[in-house]
Amino acid sequence: MCTAASYKTKDFYFGRTLDYEFSYGDEVTVTPRRYPLAFRCGKTLDEHYAMIGMAHVVSDYPLYYDAVNEKGLCIAGLNFVGNTYYRQAVADKDNIAQFELIPWLLGQCATVGEARALLAEINITDTPFSEKLPVAQLHWMISDRNESITVESVREGLRVYPNPVGVLTNNPPFDAQLFALNNYMHLSPKTPQNLFSAELPLHAYSRGMGALGLPGDLSSQSRFIRVAFVKMHAKSGESEEESVSQFFHILGSVDQQRGCCDVGDEKYEITLYTSCCNADKGIYYYTTYDNHQITAVDLHRAEPDGARLVRYPLITGEQIRRQN
Repeated sequence: MCTAASYKTKDFYFGRTLDYEFSYGDEVTVTPRRYPLAFRCGKTLDEHYAMIGMAHVVSDYPLYYDAVNEKGLCIAGLNFVGNTYYRQAVADKDNIAQFELIPWLLGQCATVGEARALLAEINITDTPFSEKLPVAQLHWMISDRNESITVESVREGLRVYPNPVGVLTNNPPFDAQLFALNNYMHLSPKTPQNLFSAELPLHAYSRGMGALGLPGDLSSQSRFIRVAFVKMHAKSGESEEESVSQFFHILGSVDQQRGCCDVGDEKYEITLYTSCCNADKGIYYYTTYDNHQITAVDLHRAEPDGARLVRYPLITGEQIRRQN
């Protein structure tokens, strides 16, 4: 289970949580402009936009979970199990495997509008990366500083939804996630007024009662509602430190703690990492389950014009600053 969100102050920010019971060995990975991006359909992008994000690198190929390119276009792929439907290759489309979608779009597109145009020509295929890495069932949120969309490959075809909230979780399909917000239109960060009955002396006995009814469980639909509410009402200054801090607080509202989501065999889903990328500056920030200190990797300090992947293993041990 995962949650992705966008956020804008003076700069534009994008990130996600990755919630799972184990890590594949994730690394912050820079794909520079001249790294050859080969695609299974036979095409290769020898030159493209540079990108940075979180990836599992296999055979020198970056399997991105989320990334942003040098133009500020951002993509995150989230589990969409049971609803995803990919197809075999066809003759009249750009056949792109699901693990290739992020580099295919970020390598060529500077805006959501350009990505939408490429998506009109794409057939997302059921090609696995390898026998050991089966096809992941995903849907995607794609954002720039002006808009967001959600992309879902389902039996009915490739659906592209406007995403006015700038938030995505897992199931149900995005249109159902968005519709569910209607059930919470009464929520507010303000102190509620007594609308129950003028004949009863009802009063707010605690701060925060305007949000009574906001879901607090770990299901994907509830996480969507909660992050949408928190994001829509989040306030911060426009400095980098204030903006990044607030973004981590937004996604922290759906943090998963070990022991609360039992997936069997004494394994528990946890928030393996949380990311926040300043898409305007190309700075990728992250925390991990056992390291709450924010770590930053700058795309532009990592040879963005090079031809080889640049990989930064995650700092996973807790960093404690002692004052005495």
